Amino acid sequence: MKCVRHARAARTRGKEINMTPLIDMVFILLIFFIVTTSFVREAGVDVQRPSAQTAETKEKANVILGLTSEGRIFVEGRSLDIRSVRAYMERFLAETPEGSVVIVADRQSMTGTAVQVLDQCRLAGVKNISLAARKE
Repeated sequence: MKCVRHARAARTRGKEINMTPLIDMVFILLIFFIVTTSFVREAGVDVQRPSAQTAETKEKANVILGLTSEGRIFVEGRSLDIRSVRAYMERFLAETPEGSVVIVADRQSMTGTAVQVLDQCRLAGVKNISLAARKE
């Protein structure tokens, strides 16, 4: 009688699916995608780039500095003063020693401001600096 009762109880119990390996796999995939994703830092301002016949496409830029026609400097949507560009670049180089910088200046911006931004980046130690233009 006991054997019949155990057999009937075993049949009525539902089969369980162990979710632990599935959850582990999802977390591993999530970590993989987060680590391999490259985060692009945007200038945060819309500028009209000048055109150039010799413009080349750059594969990867770690920081994009935007320079408006009014002479304002933007990085990641935040406005920066010319005096704080060097400190920002030094912090950036501490995080990414081989990082590159692209200066996106509006076609109506003052050349003097662009040269000051370029100078501050070089004083901070940035070796790979580019000036953005669009191809004609």
